[in-house]
Amino acid sequence: MKLIPLAVAALILSVAPLAAEHATGQTAARAYAVQGDCGGRPATTVRLAPGFCLGLVWQGTGAEGPRMPRGLMPLADGDWLVTDLGGWEAGKGAVWRMSFASDGAARWRRLAGGLSMPHTVARGPDGRIYVSEMNRILTLDPDAADPAATVRTVIGDLPDNRLHDNRHPLSSFVFDGNGDLLVNVGAPSDRCLDAKGKPRTNARGSCVEEAATAQVRRHAYLGNGRWAEESTVFASGLRNSIALVRHPSGTILQAENSVDLTTPEHPFDEVNVLRQGGHYGWPYCVDLQTPLPGWPARQARCGERDRPTALLPPHAAPLDMIYYDGAMFPELRGRLLMTWHGYRRTAGRITAVETDAEGAPLTDVGGRYAIYPRGSLAYPERAPSVKGRVLTPGWDRVAGRQPRGSPVVMAVAADGSIWVTDDRSRAILRIARP
Repeated sequence: MKLIPLAVAALILSVAPLAAEHATGQTAARAYAVQGDCGGRPATTVRLAPGFCLGLVWQGTGAEGPRMPRGLMPLADGDWLVTDLGGWEAGKGAVWRMSFASDGAARWRRLAGGLSMPHTVARGPDGRIYVSEMNRILTLDPDAADPAATVRTVIGDLPDNRLHDNRHPLSSFVFDGNGDLLVNVGAPSDRCLDAKGKPRTNARGSCVEEAATAQVRRHAYLGNGRWAEESTVFASGLRNSIALVRHPSGTILQAENSVDLTTPEHPFDEVNVLRQGGHYGWPYCVDLQTPLPGWPARQARCGERDRPTALLPPHAAPLDMIYYDGAMFPELRGRLLMTWHGYRRTAGRITAVETDAEGAPLTDVGGRYAIYPRGSLAYPERAPSVKGRVLTPGWDRVAGRQPRGSPVVMAVAADGSIWVTDDRSRAILRIARP
């Protein structure tokens, strides 16, 4: 089956009659219209690659269900766990359990509330469920009579990253092959500059924020649901490592949300293969080895930093990566699926990236990336870019039909369909066969 290349995935939507009934959302501008069937779910009007469709599982309007769905995990009985950011303030988050009535309608049960920006939910090496909050990793039992009473802190005292004090407040994690927890700790600023645009440095001339943030930490597994509170630094120079994934071979990938320069064409986001002790550039360098404004080349020392494996489109804001292993899409098996969540013209996409035997992205040189509403732009000359396909080339905003996509986290269901959260539209969607 031929997928739509990254280079030509511009929006080309045909006009079709709308269904009389529209999906409900928080606002009309964020509502998904539905028409027809997508593998047993109402089909949205979002144009996907041939052989794929995007169905609407749920879109919230009232008090029931998550306000900002982020993390997503299937359970053995067909239910799903969903983390709810709740808002960019501490104490508004929750963990929900989603089940389905006989007519397919979602039914919600809140398992735990009062959480601070929960994001990742995953099953650990001991079979228990683990969730990342802003400042801790917790565990809970979703099958208990009172799941909230089972909440227990596994790792506490992560940086209490309030939004306006720290630009990257969310924690995320991935389990290593030996059970160790690899935990993201985001950077507390965009570029480690003071109010005058000068570098904030220590006596060695390094960014003062590097010692405890902008890194992925390793917490050793002690067995039976216990991890060491003390950590070591696995990799540093990482502005925001929400997107982490481990390949069965042991490769650890990180997708970097680069700095917020005002230009839409720069800087590029990145995919990095993490190594023990590696430094990946923040806040000194972007792209391949380009010093950031505010950091002179002698301080940036870009030649000493680990180069990214591949560049991603600027401001794509990758938030999740998973290796597809389902049965519904044999052509995707082994590929790295990525969500691009950002609000600029490169985002609102899910991509399928080709990989090598160790799970590292295959790359192109001289590639291009698509932009909304149409067209494409070039990557830097001789720069490696990910080799793959866009699964959702038509996820731009169309008035009265659909919002620009804001995909966050993906999960593969038992039937091989790909489920995804959209936090800005308060929706859960499903990629399936038409």
